[in-house]
Amino acid sequence: MPRLAQKTPRRQQILEALASMLEASPGERITTAGLARTVGVSEAALYRHFPSKAKMFEGLIDFVEEAIFSRVTIILKEEANAYTRLERILALLLGFSEKNPGISRILNGDALAGETERVRGRVTQFYGRLETQIKQVLRDGELNEGLRTCITAAAASNMLMSLVEGKITQYVRSKFQRTPTQYWPEQWQQLMDGFFRESLSQAPRHSVSRQNTPIVAKVHGAS
Repeated sequence: MPRLAQKTPRRQQILEALASMLEASPGERITTAGLARTVGVSEAALYRHFPSKAKMFEGLIDFVEEAIFSRVTIILKEEANAYTRLERILALLLGFSEKNPGISRILNGDALAGETERVRGRVTQFYGRLETQIKQVLRDGELNEGLRTCITAAAASNMLMSLVEGKITQYVRSKFQRTPTQYWPEQWQQLMDGFFRESLSQAPRHSVSRQNTPIVAKVHGAS
């Protein structure tokens, strides 16, 4: 792999290299020695920017949180309908994972074997926060639109997150061959058939192809 451009801030270079290595070597652990070679610096130089490999992983998790939740905020402002909000939020995460294969290994825990409990906990917190947001969308849909799920909002939001997490895990397990968005429009249609007690007043709308999801190499000021 060619040495990264020097004009890119070193911290971002390191995170981009880490994400790239996670993608290039599915199932393998990343060493700081290998990462240093990829960036073109010494291991000591790596530690001047990140005190540990765990902090490097946390830097990528920070990027995930900012990328996803900043766009969730936009979706909530742009869409008033609970159905469309749900579809766009879940499609956002699927599209993001597909465009960032290396980071998908973090999201499903594959890359975090042997890492600190704090790092693994950060991923758990990310999914918990997103599930809470989805639950709130369902509750707002019932309050504002009279849309009630056939099961409780807590059970419904957990079911949706389980499906999305499962598709990300399939993506990693297949070495990035089975994409998270594969079959998603059909699956979403089937999932929504009977999801709400009341019939939907508008036709299903699939946003996978519309998602402008970021990739880690385009992030500026990652921490």
